[in-house]
Amino acid sequence: MSARDAILARLKGDVPNRAAANLLLVAPERPRVDETALKAAFLDRLSLPSVNASHDVIGNITDLPAAIAHYLLQQGAAPTLFLPPDPRLDICDWSGFTLHDSASPDESVALAIARCGVAETGSLIFETGPTAPMLPNFLALYHIVLLDVRSIVPYLEDASFPQGPQPRAHYWVTGVSGTTDIEGTYVRGAHGPRFLHVILLKK
Repeated sequence: MSARDAILARLKGDVPNRAAANLLLVAPERPRVDETALKAAFLDRLSLPSVNASHDVIGNITDLPAAIAHYLLQQGAAPTLFLPPDPRLDICDWSGFTLHDSASPDESVALAIARCGVAETGSLIFETGPTAPMLPNFLALYHIVLLDVRSIVPYLEDASFPQGPQPRAHYWVTGVSGTTDIEGTYVRGAHGPRFLHVILLKK
């Protein structure tokens, strides 16, 4: 039997992983999410290796600087931070930080506010605008995200866009990027931040 005949015979034969394929066919198209416990479901997704994000919970937005300072101290990172010009952050005391109003190519830490979180996947949804520049969130080594727990939705299709004029862009972040292109070794943060830290605002 030629190599060609052997390949064709194998293709026509039984699939070795037929049972696994059948499981895919009968499995639900989306994982079940307990809609009465969206915060817990969202945090479960964040902890998956495929998302690889850490998290913290605060009770008031004024607790945000202390939460960020604690995280950076744990990481051994300097308290230097790109702060978006979002008026919701003006109430916070940032005196313990060196703040940047623009991000350099080697920016260490950037803060962003997510519009929405998706419990199904652990995704974060952002919009660009005058108070929410996009570029810093892809330049920084540490991407810190503030998310209101009331903005967590069960499924991807529940993350509807706001009414009225639309922002220039929407973008979705599900964990940090990774690649095994270099000698088959997994490298985290190949196309953006290496660390993602979500701070949930629980009111």
